[in-house]
Amino acid sequence: MSTRYDVDREQLAEQLAGEPRYRLDQVWQGLYTQLATPDELTSLPKALRARLDEELPLALHQEIRRMSDGGDTVKYLWQLDDGNRIETVLMLYPDRVTVCVSSQAGCAMDCGFCATGQAGFKRHLTVGEIVEQVARAAREAKDMGRRLANVVFMGMGEPLANETAVWGAIERIHGDIGLSARHLTVSTIGIVPGIRSLAARPLPVNLAVSLHAANDELRNTLVPMNKRYPLEQLMNACADYLAVKGRRISFEWALIEGVNDRDSDAFELAALCKRFRLAAHVNLIPLNPTPGWPTIGSSPKRVQQFRDLLESRGVNATVRRNRGTDIDAACGQLAAGQPVEIRTPRGTSGSPR
Repeated sequence: MSTRYDVDREQLAEQLAGEPRYRLDQVWQGLYTQLATPDELTSLPKALRARLDEELPLALHQEIRRMSDGGDTVKYLWQLDDGNRIETVLMLYPDRVTVCVSSQAGCAMDCGFCATGQAGFKRHLTVGEIVEQVARAAREAKDMGRRLANVVFMGMGEPLANETAVWGAIERIHGDIGLSARHLTVSTIGIVPGIRSLAARPLPVNLAVSLHAANDELRNTLVPMNKRYPLEQLMNACADYLAVKGRRISFEWALIEGVNDRDSDAFELAALCKRFRLAAHVNLIPLNPTPGWPTIGSSPKRVQQFRDLLESRGVNATVRRNRGTDIDAACGQLAAGQPVEIRTPRGTSGSPR
């Protein structure tokens, strides 16, 4: 059975065979523009509403909904039809509303400091399972009197390991829900072929690279995929993406005490960013606690010092405020209730080096 957001317009037209042609626009706009459920589409006959509700069920079944930050951060734990679980995080700010969506159930990238990686890979999500996260978050924002403004593919999974489905979702989010490509961000740990595929796609979405280290020796331990796509290949792919899309590249850096927050790390990162000039931006994120990784995040004082070192060398850097840490909704904490593998950082004295 097809789920509600997995069907495209052509498949929905088949579902509506025998109905007047205008019903297709009514249903499609109802789902994507009005963010309504079939039973709320009162312009449709009651029998058709009931049939659509039965024949096009939702794919995400809410198990838990938790709130933090005075209600400004909402985390959803969804169960999929096959029993796998994913998480979505809705974040409300004074000037915008952002949803962080998952692209896979689990993750195969094996980054030890990330709870999703600690839990392991289950499967790719479908276009509909990704889009439904956005549609339901947008509906909740609408019910709060707000409008969803941004979608970031920074939840569970590596988006560019599931690039075809992620792109299908982007097209639907852009073309039907109506969010500009400038408000859609795809994050990757550095899947070079995926970056090149994204560069060839027609929409200029934002690219964020989870960097965490600016030399191959350290990055090989923090982000094992670096052994396949080392920094020189990754930076070349980022430069080519910038040349094609003209969109600023973001580098994400989870600051880990004594591991990648030293002066030398800041100098290496600044040198790496130099080739991009003002077209690179660094987001600094103090490492959030996860059950499978004993190393701790940098202190607030050290985070500020690290940012100052970068800025003194002409690098645009922002310290990202942690949201939802107390409900395991912050960066690197999403595990969808799965047991995580306890990791020992490589090297000595808590350092992966």
